Amino acid sequence: MNVAGTVRVPGDKSLTHRLLMLAAMARGRSHVGGALTSLDARSTARCLRALGAAVSPLRPGSAVEIRGSGRLRAPESRLDCGNAGTAARLLLGLLAAHRFRATLTGDASLRRRPMRRVTEPLERMGARFVPDHPDTLPLTVRGGTLGPLRWELPVSSAQVKGSLLFAAMAAGQPLSFREPGGRSRDHSERLLRAFGFGLEERDGWVHFSPTGRIRPFDIQVPGDPSSAAFLVGAALLAESGELAITGVGLNPTRTGFLAVLERMGARVRSENVGDACGEPVGDLHVAPASLRSTEVTAHEIPSLVDEVPLLAVLASRAAGTTVFRQVGELRVKESDRLALIAANLRALGARAEVAGEDLHVEGGDARPRGRVRTDGDHRLAMAFAVLGTLPGARVTVDDPGSADVSFPGFAAALRSVRRSAR
Repeated sequence: MNVAGTVRVPGDKSLTHRLLMLAAMARGRSHVGGALTSLDARSTARCLRALGAAVSPLRPGSAVEIRGSGRLRAPESRLDCGNAGTAARLLLGLLAAHRFRATLTGDASLRRRPMRRVTEPLERMGARFVPDHPDTLPLTVRGGTLGPLRWELPVSSAQVKGSLLFAAMAAGQPLSFREPGGRSRDHSERLLRAFGFGLEERDGWVHFSPTGRIRPFDIQVPGDPSSAAFLVGAALLAESGELAITGVGLNPTRTGFLAVLERMGARVRSENVGDACGEPVGDLHVAPASLRSTEVTAHEIPSLVDEVPLLAVLASRAAGTTVFRQVGELRVKESDRLALIAANLRALGARAEVAGEDLHVEGGDARPRGRVRTDGDHRLAMAFAVLGTLPGARVTVDDPGSADVSFPGFAAALRSVRRSAR
């Protein structure tokens, strides 16, 4: 396969969720350009409409208009978050600061994902849940007057700290938190700081002060680096050419995968770096490379947790054995991602195993052939589709359409960067 051309990936999923919610909390009209129009983003928009915000349809190429009233209102029915774990956890934080009851649910996959890591600290702030001490959806949150909180997160998680920050913001309360190990993505902190809220880091603790105010805004969302990673992977596995991916978010808490790829021998450079949404944005240029194995440390995982499936399939083509340390968090993603990565690589003829919390992948040059089981997990579908671009590969993904959760039009984008080289 040869690769060439210029491509743009859909808007950042993490930023889209957060910007839609912040716009719903502002009094007036906001506009979000370049918003992701995936199933997950539409789930967030649907929930916000049920909570009283006017949100225009999410369409590619069109800015989303959000009219908020400064507060949310009680919904008339359950809030269906679909497959969107970010939507569910961030909404729990916002709803905890409102004096009404709301019930959240989701699809079968989301109903299996843990919520206790969010509901426990929110309970400490003063929120109540039905059933008591819930760990999974569906659950009902009874919001009200919240108090300040000092909290040590059991795992580094942008969704957990985002939920707590949104609760503190909506309630006008101070918050202090600390993450173990590496720092997770910091979109919530950057956005709230842009609205005048105080955020300081001292001795490993982040301290939030309710000094700001959410006002209507107009913002352009950069491309999602997690989506860009899959096209980077396809270019690395190509035989010749170069691919440019424009307007990608380059937040350092999101681009840990680039550092890992550099150690593996990849040639990826960034150009035209600027700023949008308080986030660094630029173009990525990538060419094919011969890859070698590496060790991905536990400290690195928070900055690349969504890219582990892609890195694992690339590791299956690298010289040597690559080890991913402490990736047990992958067991509670949209699927048991950890087990499925290893099982699918073995099904395609590669060598991979899970040892405790670690993933070991041995590189090789055999042509991958077989069927991939995704359990509806979008990142598994895209990662193994990338592996299927190798010459002589015969990889069948059981649910390729699941990519629409985060990357609408992924299959067409993958084809386009290959066709453009002909």
